[in-house]
Amino acid sequence: MRRMTRRTGPLAMFFKGFLKHPVMVGSIIPSSDATIAKMLGPVDWANTKIFVEYGPGVGTFCRPVLKKLPNDAKLIAIDTNPDFIAYLSEEIPDPRFVPVLGSAADVRRIIAEHGAEHADYVLSGLPFSTLPAGIGPKIAEETAAAIRPGGAFLVYQFSPKVHDFLAPNFERIDHAIEWWNVPPAQLYWAWKD
Repeated sequence: MRRMTRRTGPLAMFFKGFLKHPVMVGSIIPSSDATIAKMLGPVDWANTKIFVEYGPGVGTFCRPVLKKLPNDAKLIAIDTNPDFIAYLSEEIPDPRFVPVLGSAADVRRIIAEHGAEHADYVLSGLPFSTLPAGIGPKIAEETAAAIRPGGAFLVYQFSPKVHDFLAPNFERIDHAIEWWNVPPAQLYWAWKD
């Protein structure tokens, strides 16, 4: 008799990731559809070739990004959690999708390793206020250096403290709150002018 393997669903995988690494995952449930739509709303998809996501988790944003991403573009998803990277590698077979086990602090090197000079947009749900000392400022600085002029760092958080990490690196920062999220999400678009 053939033994069947039971695959972990995205919600179970997300919850497992939260339990293993609560400081890095930052939430017990994935972002709402309203948060995703509002966060990605300002993206100029026609002029996007490299889209980077930090902390993709179970792909809550990956799939909507891939729906809008041009055929010749790439989505580079960087996560420090090998369980999430393995899960995404299996669940998202799109050739434009590049899951990378690594740190967001190494974004410029990772982008270069995938044949690009810069990112058009970088998306992050990393909980900046709970990252180890020095990591948040380093990620913000490296991200600002990695984004092309006219691009943006898209950040969704539950704490407005992330603004303190963004402000030294970006002159123009737009902000909104998405109430249809648990908990309500702080949304930031830090533009590289």
